Amino acid sequence: MEQEEQYEKVIVAGIQTTETDQQFLYSLEELKQLVENAGGEVVGELTQKRERQDAKTVIGKGKVNELKHLVEETEAATVVFNQELSPRHIRNLQEEVETKVIDRIQVILDIFALRAQSKEGRLQVQLAQLSYLLPRLAGQGVNMSRLGAGIGTRGPGETKLETDRRHIQRQMTDIRRELKKIEAHRERSREQRKQSNVYQIGLIGYTNAGKSTLLNAITETGTYEKNQLFATLDPLTRQIVLPSGLQATLTDTVGFIQDLPTQLIEAFQSTLEESKGVDLLLHVVDASEENISGHEQTVLDLLKELDMDNIPRLTVYNKKDLVEGNVEPSLYPNVVISAKSDEDIALLLEKVENAIQETMVPYQLEVEHTRGDLLVQLRNETIIERQLYDEENQVYHLEGYTREDSKWNRFEKS
Repeated sequence: MEQEEQYEKVIVAGIQTTETDQQFLYSLEELKQLVENAGGEVVGELTQKRERQDAKTVIGKGKVNELKHLVEETEAATVVFNQELSPRHIRNLQEEVETKVIDRIQVILDIFALRAQSKEGRLQVQLAQLSYLLPRLAGQGVNMSRLGAGIGTRGPGETKLETDRRHIQRQMTDIRRELKKIEAHRERSREQRKQSNVYQIGLIGYTNAGKSTLLNAITETGTYEKNQLFATLDPLTRQIVLPSGLQATLTDTVGFIQDLPTQLIEAFQSTLEESKGVDLLLHVVDASEENISGHEQTVLDLLKELDMDNIPRLTVYNKKDLVEGNVEPSLYPNVVISAKSDEDIALLLEKVENAIQETMVPYQLEVEHTRGDLLVQLRNETIIERQLYDEENQVYHLEGYTREDSKWNRFEKS
């Protein structure tokens, strides 16, 4: 007889202050999804509407008692708050409810710890976890031992955080040093791609919008794809060929989410740098998502925060096959597709090439008939619109588009 998988029993809690009812309920539902992705089972829910958070316990005294009874009734091992909790909040709440209390940020960090595959990804998550937990060590006492296992403790939980602050700071310094080495290697690869004149495209979007599915459909790489939050953490770059023959690279990145922890943005800086140097961003949006405008705004806000809002962008409304009726885009330029349709993928590649062409300048060139190598290069590195062979002079007349700083703009006939 197979043993059933044991899920950690979790109560989700949230306080509604300035949000609308719809925003608050959506955020709470997303928290439940995060908990489930982290291996938890939501067995209870507690909410409160207040003008501001209680300074000591976030929720009011009566609600704290209600939470205490709910923990006893459900035998929950963990309470997860939708708001970021201060060290004082955690300490006071844990003393009252006598069980582990964590917040949304710790759950997100926990999922990242589960999903990270590469050495860089694991180091980045560990750095984010340590930087989040370091200020929360003071005065934890017996409550700190409650963070010994389960959701919110994967990764640095094994390092016995309560032992020595200096030890943790030393560990963080070591991780940063390791990440700098990896970052230097990544920077060299990025420079090589730039020098090789290859056009670079970055995939961005809210988590679970279908970026990995899209990468698979375009490149057939077999990237990990699943209907779960943060399925992809480690950036993956693959080569693609556009309809004209122009070669480009396509890079998948970590998904964004509402209230993405600052620590994660800082820790994943080098990964996000991979997208900062691209020539075009494909903003993938789940067209079937109920809170589509909220997802779009979250991504746009983060792009601004990361100084990436000036990069040319094409919005890809994905999952049209899951939408009843027509998709009504709000961001332009855009293309509406299903990553599962070959016709739609062909349409997307055309749109991508059009978007690239808009950033280029026209060129005209003559190439000797003996220089087949140059013709191949031009096909790979530029968009050729017209190619005519002049038999009398034995030269090819080419017209097309290339980068403004391209060598083909200054190329002499040879």
